[in-house]
Amino acid sequence: MGKVLIIGCGGVASVAIHKCCQNSDVFEEICIASRTVSKCEALKEKLQPTTKTKITTAQVDADHVDELIALIKKEQPDLVLNLALPYQDLTIMDACLATGVHYVDTANYEPEDTAKFEYKWQWAYRERFEKAGITALLGSGFDPGVTSVFSAYALKHYFDEINYIDILDCNAGDHGYPFATNFNPEINIREVSAKGSYWENGHWVETEPMEIKRVYNFPEIGEKDMYLLHHEEIESLALNIPGIKRIRFFMTFGESYLTHLKCLENVGMTSIEPIMYEGKEIIPLQFLKAVLPDPSSLGPRTKGKTNIGCIFIGKKDGKEKKLYIYNVCDHESCYKEVGSQAVAYTTGVPAMIGAMMLLTGTWKKAGVYNIEEFDPDPFMEALNKWGLPWVVEENPTLVD
Repeated sequence: MGKVLIIGCGGVASVAIHKCCQNSDVFEEICIASRTVSKCEALKEKLQPTTKTKITTAQVDADHVDELIALIKKEQPDLVLNLALPYQDLTIMDACLATGVHYVDTANYEPEDTAKFEYKWQWAYRERFEKAGITALLGSGFDPGVTSVFSAYALKHYFDEINYIDILDCNAGDHGYPFATNFNPEINIREVSAKGSYWENGHWVETEPMEIKRVYNFPEIGEKDMYLLHHEEIESLALNIPGIKRIRFFMTFGESYLTHLKCLENVGMTSIEPIMYEGKEIIPLQFLKAVLPDPSSLGPRTKGKTNIGCIFIGKKDGKEKKLYIYNVCDHESCYKEVGSQAVAYTTGVPAMIGAMMLLTGTWKKAGVYNIEEFDPDPFMEALNKWGLPWVVEENPTLVD
């Protein structure tokens, strides 16, 4: 069917690459490119004997548009799947524009010097992508990603209008460390220590970090503490789902994680302001990332499940309706299948599916789009097929 250039070779990329190799009728060829080419080579050696997909590797620094353009011209892919850092979204989009190649990512752009992630920078590319006749699919992970597809699916099949969405992200996995993050520590800690916010009646309501706490009884997991965070899919869903009055995002955290995080914050270790250390400028959060366990090493030690989904309240035929769509994923099953824990799995699988939607022409619109702007049905079908089956529950318990 086609060739994909995958930029990045971390935990999520590893899952997406495994899944592309399982789906070799669509992904006939992939090129894995990263700053550290040895990681790409190791993955190629492991996977090539197991798949019909032809795997090549390349070295690239995704901070440099000229390097990216040269690589795309050399490899001639049909699509670039960006699984690098959110800081690199715009350079990769620039390279795709310059070469006329489709673009897919899992997380929106954030500038490195300020912990602020929003879509305005990527939405500014709409007209240019449209003119070039190519598609940029934004946020094809789980949240953002699958949660947005769940929203589009709920609207299409169950509601005339959706008024309230609560996105719930529960990770009940236990890796045995007193403190570790399940994905890139730098991105994770920036996200968690930022102010929270939710969308209500047409505007943002800002909260202090971790100020709003709820307890929820998650299917297959049980009761967990969860906290309101800002999250990027709120921004696009507020625009794309008609009838919306409020959208909130909650994520679960254990006491140990929060206690350690507070302590690290108090001593300045989570700061992104540069400091001088032994005559050299360092960023405390990047130093902290270097001493924490690598998220990709958590796979073999993590037990338990994740549950991520959306609770909707809206109207159907003039009556109020409530619905919960969620996925439960088991850390140990994920590790057995692709050598990775469920947090990377739940992002890597939808990344492959989003790329497949564009590669097969199932989704076809030139321009820059968030994932909920396409027909959700083929994506939902693919989730069941490729390892993330979902459940629809009528009349669920509400958050409050």
